[in-house]
Amino acid sequence: MRKLMLGLAVAGVAFAGAAYGQDKNYTIGVSIPAADHGWTSGVVFHAERIAKKLMAEHPGLNVIVKTSPDAATQANAVQDLDTQGIDALVILPSDPDPLVNAIKEVKDKGKFVALVDRAPSNNDNSVRDLYVAGNNPALGEVAGKYIAEKTPEAEVVVIRGLPIPIDQQRQDGFDKGIAGSKVKVLDRQYGNWNRDDAFKVMQDYLTKYPKIDVVWCQDDDMAVGVLQAIEQAKRTDIQYVVAGAGSKDMVKKVMDGDKLIPVDVLYPPSMVGTAMELTAAALYDQVPVHGNYILDATLVTQENAKNFYFPDSPF
Repeated sequence: MRKLMLGLAVAGVAFAGAAYGQDKNYTIGVSIPAADHGWTSGVVFHAERIAKKLMAEHPGLNVIVKTSPDAATQANAVQDLDTQGIDALVILPSDPDPLVNAIKEVKDKGKFVALVDRAPSNNDNSVRDLYVAGNNPALGEVAGKYIAEKTPEAEVVVIRGLPIPIDQQRQDGFDKGIAGSKVKVLDRQYGNWNRDDAFKVMQDYLTKYPKIDVVWCQDDDMAVGVLQAIEQAKRTDIQYVVAGAGSKDMVKKVMDGDKLIPVDVLYPPSMVGTAMELTAAALYDQVPVHGNYILDATLVTQENAKNFYFPDSPF
């Protein structure tokens, strides 16, 4: 009986502690880019979705999601979140380097900081507790290896993203993936992860090069512009396009056996939700979530595409 009573007492203390943890009030600030293209629209969708989910699970939790069109505006948004008394910051920077000081101001106050997708070029780990990202070098390497194996003597044009660190990581990964093959890169230009800009870059490529075997572009949005340019020019020499992110439109093309989109490489915008979930766990459950959380860059093929197709997603 004494053991039973002791067990019940311990259970009561544990339950009370759990209840106290659940009742405690916290505020998480989430700073993300505005939905200026498909991938970032997916980021906004998942951030808002997970914010609602977490607040339903934790009655004392307030999650504030702010979107910003550029780095300067985002720096102001981070400062505004800080004045609202946040306990943690989840941030996917539009451009990480100009935002380092704003992030450090939050971190230096002892607040938990989760950095998503884009790290500073100097890899300064002091600005964050947690880093959640897709595998940028692998995204490029998986694409490069696929091209080198499928078309080992291909003449390839490359459409890069923006001149920021993750673009270089993807480019370095791609170069590693084609190393040792006879794949020839004809040109590399920035498409700014934008379908209209990629359309213009591809038009330029189609004018400059009478023969192109393969196009590698770092983003599914840019692939939309690439496909439009190819169709408009009525070019039949391009064998296929390899892009990345795992948008529902590109995954559907892979599922359907589209000749020009035989594969895609995953880089899910839902990673912001992963960072938010882990941040909430750090606050409420005191679990060790510090460090790096890197997602796989899975090659989406016709055989596995159904596992990555979400028709209700905005991206």
